Amino acid sequence: MEFQEAVMKPKADRPRHREAVPDEFLCPVSGSLMADPVIVPSGHSFERASVEACKSLGFVPPALAGDVAAPDFSALIPNHALKSTILSFCRSRSLPPPKPLDSASAHKLVADLMSTQTHRTQMKLARDTVGERRDSLAARPSCCCSSSCSSSEFEPLNPAEEGLLAKLKSPLVFDVEEAVIGLRDETRTSEESRVTLCTARLLSSLRPLVVSKYCAIQVNSVASLVNLSLAAVNKVKILRSGIVPNLVDVLKGGFPEAAEHAAGALFSLALDDGNKTAIGALGALPPLLHALRAGNERAQGDAASALYHLSLVQSNRVKLVRLGSVPVLLGMVRSGRLAGRALLVLVNLGSCADGRAAMMDAGAVECLVGFLRRAAGSARDNCVTALYVLSQGGLRFKGLARAAGAAEALEEAEGGSWRAREMARRMVEMMGERREEVEAEDVDWEKLLEAGTPSR
Repeated sequence: MEFQEAVMKPKADRPRHREAVPDEFLCPVSGSLMADPVIVPSGHSFERASVEACKSLGFVPPALAGDVAAPDFSALIPNHALKSTILSFCRSRSLPPPKPLDSASAHKLVADLMSTQTHRTQMKLARDTVGERRDSLAARPSCCCSSSCSSSEFEPLNPAEEGLLAKLKSPLVFDVEEAVIGLRDETRTSEESRVTLCTARLLSSLRPLVVSKYCAIQVNSVASLVNLSLAAVNKVKILRSGIVPNLVDVLKGGFPEAAEHAAGALFSLALDDGNKTAIGALGALPPLLHALRAGNERAQGDAASALYHLSLVQSNRVKLVRLGSVPVLLGMVRSGRLAGRALLVLVNLGSCADGRAAMMDAGAVECLVGFLRRAAGSARDNCVTALYVLSQGGLRFKGLARAAGAAEALEEAEGGSWRAREMARRMVEMMGERREEVEAEDVDWEKLLEAGTPSR
């Protein structure tokens, strides 16, 4: 009994320690806290040295094995947001910050994993082969041949997927074009088809077609992705397939119709909270901002919606401010073009200090007050909200708001939602308090000087 307690005690302690560390802080390869996390095109985060070792040795990490046939490690993007969160986590628990894994240790770790995985695969294949022979002797006629690999290794192909895959991989352009048109039609309205056809195999075949040099193939491939992404269960799967960098390339320089669909696909994928940081890290923000300025109406609408959802994440807000998004968005408000969506993005940007400063530098207070005087409905409510987040900027906002006549505009803006009315009331009160302070400080200095120095 004493021996059993001595053996079991460390095992009981270990899980309690590990449970305190969120899984997303741990490298999927090393299992340790990440010191230098990077995002790969699939959207996963790894310790930099670990993923470089995987790339060097040609190893597919288990975390990616079910998502893509051949993982893409060409672009490693620093995940500053995750790194900062991990360091804050360590500080709050008085833990030492994690140290980066050195290259030699990472290569040894990956080599050991490869050796272990190879051994397990060989043992599994041996068990499956014995099992197949036993089943064959018991239940199959001798004319039936067994599969060369275990059926558990791959998901079974359904007939629709099998036919599509054959054409998608065809060397004939006509066959590929017919397949992507068929996929687009099949997933246009059928939710069931969107779910059943969105497999790792199909996404892997579709990925190079998204950047095809043939217009019809590119357009219909990206449109098919939009349709597939409409199913909520597919959004993370599509991002992890490594297809987002290709969508970004299409948005930058693809055929015009394909670029429209790419903006729509990024908007749809951005609806999932788990995708927002990765999409921003994979370079989607600059081309979305460009589409907002130079795209047609449909692309502009989808780009604005995508930017709204992406700007719900702090790391993306900071990037958008640095990319010069504020003047573009204020220009949309002034022109009235997609003003409602532009205001929603501005509200998100105004929730961080950098965003508030950039907005006030660009004349946002005067612009928003002017828009408020002529706005109605939800656009007016969004305008009030944007002013309210700016009001957290303190004295600078009060001075700009007073110069723009914000109090009068807010008092005149009747109606609207209860929340908007409450925010307007608070801002008017705040500006009134400041006006009273200024009046109280309005001292006749000449008269005071004439009175001489008071006795002490």
